[in-house]
Amino acid sequence: MATIISPTCFIFIPMMIILSSLCPITTLCATVLEDLKNLHKPQDFNTTIFNNCLKNPSLRYCNSSPMIDLDEIFKYTIVASHLCNESNNPNCVESFPKIDLRNRPNIASLYLSFTFFWKYCPLTILSIDFSNNSVKGSFPNDVLYCTQIQSLDLSLNEFSGEIPIESFSPLTNLTFLNLSYNCFSESEVPDSQFFKKFNSSSFLHSGALIDHKKFTIKAIILLVGFPILVILMVIFLAWICFQRPDFLPRIFHSRSKFTPAILKAATYSFSKENLVGKSDIVHIYKGVLRDGTEVKIEMYWDDISRDSYHKFVEECQILSELDHKNLVKFLGWCKGRKFRAIITEWTKDENVEMWLLREAPSWNHRVKVLMGVVECMLYLHDEWPEVDYDLKTSSVLLSDNHEPLISRFQVGDRNNSRKKICKFGVFLLEMILNKSIKEEFDGNDAGFLSYMRTLHHAELQHMIDERMDLNETTLHQVKQALSLGLMCIDQSNNEHPSLAQIFNIVSKAYKANLVKGHKRVQFR
Repeated sequence: MATIISPTCFIFIPMMIILSSLCPITTLCATVLEDLKNLHKPQDFNTTIFNNCLKNPSLRYCNSSPMIDLDEIFKYTIVASHLCNESNNPNCVESFPKIDLRNRPNIASLYLSFTFFWKYCPLTILSIDFSNNSVKGSFPNDVLYCTQIQSLDLSLNEFSGEIPIESFSPLTNLTFLNLSYNCFSESEVPDSQFFKKFNSSSFLHSGALIDHKKFTIKAIILLVGFPILVILMVIFLAWICFQRPDFLPRIFHSRSKFTPAILKAATYSFSKENLVGKSDIVHIYKGVLRDGTEVKIEMYWDDISRDSYHKFVEECQILSELDHKNLVKFLGWCKGRKFRAIITEWTKDENVEMWLLREAPSWNHRVKVLMGVVECMLYLHDEWPEVDYDLKTSSVLLSDNHEPLISRFQVGDRNNSRKKICKFGVFLLEMILNKSIKEEFDGNDAGFLSYMRTLHHAELQHMIDERMDLNETTLHQVKQALSLGLMCIDQSNNEHPSLAQIFNIVSKAYKANLVKGHKRVQFR
């Protein structure tokens, strides 16, 4: 510190004379922080303080509670000595009338942090100026301990938060106040009785006063912008509801109805990379829905009448209710301006025909596939008799665990059970006979069916796929299956096996295949 203040300072405190001996007036002492750390109380310091309080009880440190803190008072005298000199008071030994640290950003924050000084603020100080220091933080409440001041300037800083309006009430002598150019929150300063004696120049750009121009602009923005925002939100929500309902929780949108926007997003705008098949009127895409489900999208570019479209929707609603492990899952449909689409779960391309040709599966594996197909037929017959399906080996797909998946089905005639039995008979024969037999007809299913009806059971036995490597038991099962297949395609009489009979025969063979160790036989 530069000097120690005389006893006339702070209502003539005699102990200042004692303290001044630690650092003469003409000596530039250490910084305030160093003095606070290194200086120690004189031996008679305590006596001096008590004598001061006896002579002048109004001194602030005399009224501290619950008891006088002598160490804190000593630190207060050190800070007071430094601050008086830093404020360029003409004679700190005789007087300490002002605190002037304007344009002193390097030390302003430091002196504001000394709460113990402000708590015992010298009664002689009438002016406090901390302007133009860019000090950040909340309002420096400690300076308001100096209730006798007449002038307070905190302008050109970066104080923020609320102005402590009620804390200003004790400052009855305050005639000049400048809080301009700060970042205070808007408050009720103009309505406070204390602040009515100051005009708006005390609060220019302080943030504390309500900017009526800005308020008007905000009001206009609110009155105009809020309805526009509401309209935009309604439009956006309407677009979500009608175009992208997949963004909504499931309870708010139809499970099976898709929109063109959903399909466009699922196929990356119907990109060529997602196009897996194409004909004149049908485009087949692979897509990924928003929840990660892989789907197959069949888009039909045909123009149908309104009645046909309603029939199409009714059929799709029925198909979307189907639920069986051996049915490809029908997810829903979509109607665009120029197309209609059917969406099903994505399955790999392998079908039963490809599987038979490539892997030459055993009879056990073929019976497992037959079992899955018959179970699915029973489900559809009992629950959805109006649903028709295709049972060609080229249309029945295989899952990863070789479960059959009927992939082609539609709403048809309820009274077509005989036709369905005939389809199963053809499928059964295709599962048993050599592939070359079917290939001779080059895809002519009617010709293949007519040819099968001309054959006898003994003739069919010579056409059994030799790659199955049958044993005695399984050969007997295959012969039974051939007989069943012929019965299913026979149209010479009105009697044909029921689905229940077919199920019993196939399930019996399926369970019997769990027993192994029979002698194998070879075909000749």
